[in-house]
Amino acid sequence: MTWDLVVVGAGPAGSAAALGALAAEPGLSVLLLDRHDFPRDKACGDGIAPQVFDLLAEVGVTGLVDDRMPIRRLSLRRGSLGVDRLMARPAYVVPRTLFDQRLVEAAQEAGAVLRKQRVARIDVQTSAVLVDDEEARMVVGADGAHSLVRGALGVAAGPVALALRGYAPTPASRAGQQVIVFGTARQPSYAWSFDRGDGWSNVGYGEQLRAGQDHPTRAGLLACLEKLLPEASVGGTDWRGHQLPLSGWAWRPQAGRVMLVGDAAGLINPMTGEGIYYAVATGMLAGKAAAEAIRGGSGDAGTEYRKASERLLGQHFRHTALVAGLTRSGVVLDAGIRASAADQGVFDNLVEIGLADGALRVRSLGRVVKQALAHGVGRRSGG
Repeated sequence: MTWDLVVVGAGPAGSAAALGALAAEPGLSVLLLDRHDFPRDKACGDGIAPQVFDLLAEVGVTGLVDDRMPIRRLSLRRGSLGVDRLMARPAYVVPRTLFDQRLVEAAQEAGAVLRKQRVARIDVQTSAVLVDDEEARMVVGADGAHSLVRGALGVAAGPVALALRGYAPTPASRAGQQVIVFGTARQPSYAWSFDRGDGWSNVGYGEQLRAGQDHPTRAGLLACLEKLLPEASVGGTDWRGHQLPLSGWAWRPQAGRVMLVGDAAGLINPMTGEGIYYAVATGMLAGKAAAEAIRGGSGDAGTEYRKASERLLGQHFRHTALVAGLTRSGVVLDAGIRASAADQGVFDNLVEIGLADGALRVRSLGRVVKQALAHGVGRRSGG
């Protein structure tokens, strides 16, 4: 048979693509391929922004985390500076073994067919795409940081970060909160501890890799975690390293039958390492674009996908690239922490940029600049 849509990878991006397509056209034949059986682990910080559930509700998927504890408090620290506030909306910390399983089940309930298969070949033809021996009208590549689909399209990989994640008992001092401690030696780098609400926390450390830099060892990453968050790794288990392909200033999906989403498209927030919102958002947009192209008899879903992505995320990507570049300076990062400590509105704005699709507000930028001038310039001039 010829499938209407084949999705390579059944994580959040792939499941969202299936859900988006089937919400737009319930009668489509959709095949989800993944090399793993579910449930399966995936190295990640496990934090899920509330905006993710807003998107899923649009395609009728609700209740995925009703049995999980919401996390309202976020603590950001660097050196002697810090801010500890309630977020405007709670986030959730859900192990990927659980979240991905529930999401792929929702895609199956909507009509997608899930199959365990390690894809080895993508052949883009004039009237269809071959995925191994399966023929598809449209294909979504949701196969992660080392995407085979991306390679088949000839899309170069961008900058990456490397992180190590584990699970450790939650100490009383970090219960009920997400804690991020930025490095003081270089940026971007930070350690984290995210309370899951069940006595355990997702803990880890990550940093961006530089050209020509040797990859840090597991021992080196653990040492950085312990330096920034002392004793965070005590009792830790399930340590896994993973690469994070970081988004940049501009992202323009190609025209045609094949679309890249989530990590496969290089969409990880360069400020925070967050990727689940991007995965679900782009997956859903790609699925809807595929459905529209099939309904109209077109062989080009990519163009509509590009337009929809620009509408939703274009400004956001430009602002995150700007903020990520600025915060490579310790002076600017410190100014952001100070401004967030002094103003709830600045804090909320930066959280929305870091976890979802927010844009930098003029007022927030002004408050950060004011702090930078007051502390950074003054310190350098001896004032």
